[in-house]
Parts: sequence; C-alpha cells; structure tokens
Amino acid sequence: MQTYLYRLLTIICILYSVMWSNATAQGYPTKPVKIIVPFPPGAGVDIVSRLVATKLALTVGQQFIIENRSGAGGNIGAAEAARAVPDGYTLLAAPSSIALSQSLYKNLSFNAEKDFKAIGLMASVPFVLVVNPTVPAKSLSELIALAKSKPGILTYASTGNGSSPQLTAEMFKAQAQIDIQHVPYRGSAPALNDLMAGQVTMMFANVLSVLPHIQSGSLRAIAVTGLQSNASLPEIPTMSKAGLPNFESETWFALLTPTGTPNNIIQTLNAKLVEVTQQADTQSNLMKQGATPKAGSPTQVDAFLKSEIEKYSKIIKNSGIQID
Repeated sequence: MQTYLYRLLTIICILYSVMWSNATAQGYPTKPVKIIVPFPPGAGVDIVSRLVATKLALTVGQQFIIENRSGAGGNIGAAEAARAVPDGYTLLAAPSSIALSQSLYKNLSFNAEKDFKAIGLMASVPFVLVVNPTVPAKSLSELIALAKSKPGILTYASTGNGSSPQLTAEMFKAQAQIDIQHVPYRGSAPALNDLMAGQVTMMFANVLSVLPHIQSGSLRAIAVTGLQSNASLPEIPTMSKAGLPNFESETWFALLTPTGTPNNIIQTLNAKLVEVTQQADTQSNLMKQGATPKAGSPTQVDAFLKSEIEKYSKIIKNSGIQID
C-alpha cells in the first residue's frame, strides 16, 4: 500500500511540474526581463546585448533591461546571475570569458556548465590588433620588429587578468617570440582610453568596441585575428596572412539562464532569439560593427560551451596563467 501511495504521489508531482511549466511558459513573459551584462557599457558584449534586447522587446512585447555588473573578468555578474531565481526573468549575456574563468580561477562561486543552461548564441566577433597612431609601426612585421628591438618595453592592454584579449596577446607573444608587458584594465573602455592617450602601446580589442576609434583615426588597426578578413575592416589583413600562420582568436556572446529555468521558457526564448538574429536589419547592424550573427539550439550551445571550456583549459595550462 505504501509503495502504491508513493508511486501515486510521484506521478502527481511530475504532472504538476509539467502543468506548472506549461502554464509558466504560456504566460511568459508577464513583466520585464533583466539581462545581466558582466562588463561595463561599451564592451563588445554590452553592444551586442543592447541590440538584441531592443529587438527582443519589440518581438515579445515586454522590456528586456540591461544591467551592467562588471568586475573580476565578468565573474561578479555571472555569479549574480547564477544565484537568480530560475524563472526566466534574469538572464546572463555571457561572453567567451565565462569559458576561460573555469580554469583561471581556483575558487569560483559558480560553475558555468552546472549553474547555467543555454538559450542560444547572439554573435561572434574577432579581435583586431590596434596601436596608438604615434607608434612607428604600420604593419604586423614592423610591430614585431619594433618589439624585438625594445624587449620588455612595449606594453599591451587587456580587459583584465585572464581575459580573452590577454590570452590572445600571450598567443601573439609566443608565436612572434617577443617580450611585451601586460597592463590589465577593468573593461575595454578604460583600456581603450589609455591606449588612445598613449599610456600603452597596443591592444587586442574586439571589433565591436574599437571600430569607431579606428574609423576616426584615434587608433591604427594592424591585423584581425579571424582566419577570414572582416567585412567591417576589409583592407586590414588577418594575423595569419600578415605573417603568423594559423593565428586565430575570436570571442562570442551567448544568452544563458540559471539552471532550473523551465524548459518551455528556454525554448520560447530560443525561438525569439533565433527570430531576432535572423532579421535582416539585426544582421546588417551586427555586420556593420564587425560581428557575425549566430544562433543555435539550447542543446547545441550547451555542447559548444562545454567544448570551449575544454579548449581554453589547455591554452591556460600551457600559458601558466592562474588567478587566485
């Protein structure tokens, strides 16, 4: 008798859970949705997220509000999102740095694979190596030669210790066999400000955040880090074509939700995200800024995140970078 009652109770709980999930998804969203961006305004993930949020609001009929929570290489905002109620009303706009963090930090308060489920990808974008216009180098070969003539003197900015721009610069150092010094910043905006002021020599910045400064002449573009030329900078060679074969480094931006969010809500958000990223004006706006629109199913993006964590784990181990 007890076994029968236990089974009956289990079935009732399952049916209730399914009915609650369906009801929640059917009414979703009934209020504004918060998207936590773990970097300051002006960063690549911020630019993409604001564009996507605006389009989602128009498509869904509810506000998608951006909340910038920067610090610790994106970990402060990610940790806050991981602790949020998994009801679909708090999302995380995650850049590729979330995959790096899993190997860089010994005591993270969140686990990207366990604490989040993917909604989908928004876009990807390569980095572009930029220098202050006063730097006497107009090509990659000239910059490498300059660095070799002044070992330990030239500097590169990054968006923080263990960030994608730093790892890209470390790849550059290793392949070009040069000695340049790292200067970390809390986000791309302050790093670019100091670069334009001549306080640092160079930076690997994502095209989204740096394109206006290249177009205005405030910074000089040397090379892009994708294997293909970038549509926004067609005249700028790739690192590979400029002299460092097979050099490739890109960042991506995904929309995640805390684990436990009803699957129907995840599927609803994914469908809307795919719809938004396939709209012609969205794609045009992203591509004008150097980004490539992306999408993917939640399952595909979950698998992609797992593969990125594994890939960067190997790179970080080989570079010896570690953050306590």
